[in-house]
Amino acid sequence: MSADIINLRQARKSKARSEKEKRADQNRISHGLSKAEKTLAKALNEQAGKRLDQGRIEKPERDDE
Repeated sequence: MSADIINLRQARKSKARSEKEKRADQNRISHGLSKAEKTLAKALNEQAGKRLDQGRIEKPERDDE
């Protein structure tokens, strides 16, 4: 009846790391996109806005009244 000997300090640290990683995964899901994804989305939106503005036909203002 010999039990496996473990280092309690290492066991506590590994448990803390795994808990921290679980919390980080939950935060990633709950807080949405990563910074890179946010930056990419912002750049794509700006590019689409510029394309839309390039195709805009401005009508001259009338002073009929």
